[in-house]
Amino acid sequence: MSKKKGLSAEEKRACMMEIFFETKDVFQLKDMEKIAPKEKGITAMSVKEVLQSLVDDGMVDCERIGTSNYYWAFPSKALHARKCKLEVLESQLSEGSQKHANLQKSTEKGVVVRTCNPSYSGG
Repeated sequence: MSKKKGLSAEEKRACMMEIFFETKDVFQLKDMEKIAPKEKGITAMSVKEVLQSLVDDGMVDCERIGTSNYYWAFPSKALHARKCKLEVLESQLSEGSQKHANLQKSTEKGVVVRTCNPSYSGG
């Protein structure tokens, strides 16, 4: 008797993003609650929570029009967001590498000063 294991939160998020990217459409919550369980195996009870987490993380856009909320996410926005994130991370890596190189030089200078002058106490 094997019990089917449910999807993890990350898997649910990825599956829901697939729905948006494959259809390139705008949905209401009730639409997602019908589509997600059938197409991606996301339980209807967790659709709202998963959708809200994607909105909170800026991966899905949400707009209130009248009394309804509409949700959408397009691949071009996701690509742009990843490119921006990559640029930030590359910049941080570059800064970190520069700091590392400077610290390495400082350490080498300190070792040279100490070996050349054992009575040197720093400064």
